[in-house]
Amino acid sequence: MKIIIRLDRVMADRKISLNELAQNVGITPANMSNLKTGKAKAIRFSTLENICKVLKCQPGDILEYAEDEMENLL
Repeated sequence: MKIIIRLDRVMADRKISLNELAQNVGITPANMSNLKTGKAKAIRFSTLENICKVLKCQPGDILEYAEDEMENLL
């Protein structure tokens, strides 16, 4: 299972910087960067909710599920 983070695309559509989003969401720019680049292993629902409020989007606009190729072979 692979979750793909599309935060950069939504941020670009909304013309909002990483620092501005982090400040409005209430997390550090470093943590927002980890989310944006897919390096984070988890996200709190409260953080996801705040991101969606600030960006005026749905969680599905930010997160995408993709099956691993190995799963398809089984």
